[in-house]
Amino acid sequence: MSRDSRRISRLLRHTAGERGLTMSADGWASIEDVLRLLEMDRRSLDTAVDQNDKQRLQVDGERIRACQGHSLAGMPVTREALENSWERVYPDHLLWHGTTYQALDGIKAHGLLPGRRTHVHLAPSKDSQVGRRTAVDVLLGVDPGDLVVYRAPNGVLLAPFVQPDAIVGVDAVHRARWSAS
Repeated sequence: MSRDSRRISRLLRHTAGERGLTMSADGWASIEDVLRLLEMDRRSLDTAVDQNDKQRLQVDGERIRACQGHSLAGMPVTREALENSWERVYPDHLLWHGTTYQALDGIKAHGLLPGRRTHVHLAPSKDSQVGRRTAVDVLLGVDPGDLVVYRAPNGVLLAPFVQPDAIVGVDAVHRARWSAS
């Protein structure tokens, strides 16, 4: 990901509120305002959007937004508005969430919580390029049966949270650690 892409993503996902960027509740901001705040030209912005490896940025005319991954604190976005801008989906196969060894005990007790973000990110497959971190210790298989799941414009699957009993699999290499009491 380019430096410009990281700067735009950071602004639209995490720092818009503290930087004074006006955004709609579903994350849209004026491209002109973003260019001014980041001291960037339109050509650089367009290149950053086109080359974003996870397609995190969405342009519609003269407005731009991050497709997903927003922080809750200090951001003008709301869960409800974001959800209304995404597609509700009903997956019929396991979804995946990458995490660390250190997080397993908390996940086993409380499920997957969005933490400082609006939603839990899920991936449609183990090898997906979107919806999962690139460096994880384990992949958790999530049964989407009773979950509310949305798909952002870049293909990332999102849920408000995932209860512990929906986590039905762990990457085979790490299964023993998960099942231990």
